[in-house]
Amino acid sequence: MINIEQISKKYKMAESYSVKDLDLFIAENEIFGLLGPNGAGKTTLISMLCSLIKPTSGSFTINGLTYKKNKNQLKQLIGIVPQEYALYPTLTAFENLKYFGSMYGLKGKELDHQIYEKLDQLGLLAFANKKIETFSGGMKRRVNLIASILHDPKVLFLDEPTVGVDVQSKNVIIDFLQSLNAKGTTIIYTSHHLNEAELFCTQVAIIDQGTLIVKGKPKALIDKFDSAKNLEDVFLSLTGKGLRDSA
Repeated sequence: MINIEQISKKYKMAESYSVKDLDLFIAENEIFGLLGPNGAGKTTLISMLCSLIKPTSGSFTINGLTYKKNKNQLKQLIGIVPQEYALYPTLTAFENLKYFGSMYGLKGKELDHQIYEKLDQLGLLAFANKKIETFSGGMKRRVNLIASILHDPKVLFLDEPTVGVDVQSKNVIIDFLQSLNAKGTTIIYTSHHLNEAELFCTQVAIIDQGTLIVKGKPKALIDKFDSAKNLEDVFLSLTGKGLRDSA
């Protein structure tokens, strides 16, 4: 589904590359975890794949489409759930979703049905006409997710989709994502919740300093390290225990 070849990104005035000569293949219908410390290049890589920023060098395809030749078609294939809420706080949940759905070319009864169905699936139907500014963090996360999948994308990018949410919201989000994957959506997921990633992902890649360190099934990676009991142990063995603070 996604083929990345020697992709690099160096921001203007930056001293070093955020992503450097990275090769990665992601198969169709995977739940693929992109893991790494702060500043490893995860968000930069996803931003390039979503055509939000241009690579400095290298290339990628999604479902055989390239950014240079098939920009509009490529964007129609993907959904993006950003780490920050991308919602209008003074509009209701329904109004937000109506607006975002119309941007994908959806309209009328078809769009309304999609909105109400997804709100119901994520436990938000009773709050359809409440303003987003009154919602809890977990409720906003769920509306944010719905906004990204109204057009049934083939590939869904999620940047920290469960950060700052309560346990109940997290479980609802994970269950919903697994149901999307079962219907054929390929999921690319970043998170610092390694226990969650270990259970949720079918494949993971750990990157650090913009380069790929290791890729594989979570259990296979754990088995590869004699001292590792879980994916967090593997992560720390490969990236170290030093703090990654930056300002």
